[in-house]
Amino acid sequence: MRVDLKAKDSTAILEWFENNRVEEGKTLEVELLNTDIDKIGYKALIDLTQLFFMKMITPHILDDEITLLRFYKLNEATSFHKTEQSDEKYGVESEFFKIDKTAQFSFLYHYRQALKFVNIKEKKRVLNLGINKADEFSVIKEMLQDDEFAAKEFIGIDYSSSAIEYAKESFAYANTEFICHDINKLDELDLGEFDLIVSIGTLQSSGIEFNLTFMNLYQNYLQKGGSIILGFPNCRWIDGEMIYGAKAPNYPFSEMSLVLKDIHFCKKYLQQKGYRVVITGKDYLFLTARKIGI
Repeated sequence: MRVDLKAKDSTAILEWFENNRVEEGKTLEVELLNTDIDKIGYKALIDLTQLFFMKMITPHILDDEITLLRFYKLNEATSFHKTEQSDEKYGVESEFFKIDKTAQFSFLYHYRQALKFVNIKEKKRVLNLGINKADEFSVIKEMLQDDEFAAKEFIGIDYSSSAIEYAKESFAYANTEFICHDINKLDELDLGEFDLIVSIGTLQSSGIEFNLTFMNLYQNYLQKGGSIILGFPNCRWIDGEMIYGAKAPNYPFSEMSLVLKDIHFCKKYLQQKGYRVVITGKDYLFLTARKIGI
């Protein structure tokens, strides 16, 4: 499918996308003047494609005046969000397992900044809830010297048995332990306390009572003066692509009320306990908290 949008302003281009349908798996080719691209900017054009569940692929320069932008329409059915709830919704055969958040700069940058904010080099025991294939531990390892990494203890917990088995093999270090267990039943484990607790996109899962689980973690698993990093997805994963904007129930568009409600609860709770709390990020919103004075 090819369309001529040369000499069109942003409103006209947006209206074309709103009023025309591109079939999933097809490529849309859009002719634009190079001067219009310079004016609009590639960043805005990539945002446009995400709004309509597409991704930009390599453009073609037709001549000195015209560029052919190419957009691939994603398959919205190919998403772990639409799979049935099961023990292995996040297992090695799932759509979720194909995702690598750490390959996305908007995730990696803000996660690294969160780890720096809590001074990861000084932490001794780290707990990650919803560890899956251990990508988030890998980022920590890359930020540390070998002796700094070896001096820490890492425990990752996930409900998916196949993901845990994969993590045990792919991130096999003497100071790491991976446990297949239900986060709702942490009290069955003899975990002790940690000076850093990390959970990215897990505590908001269905079947977990967010407020109660969060307070239980703080009261029973966080050392006095320990730090917390929570990641709240403000995106969807469709056909392997991270698309900005969380999908809310009963709305056809992105809506952030539930995410902001949970963030507000955690921030207020931790501030009352004497924590400095910052909210950062874009596609994933990071709540990062460290004790004031530490």
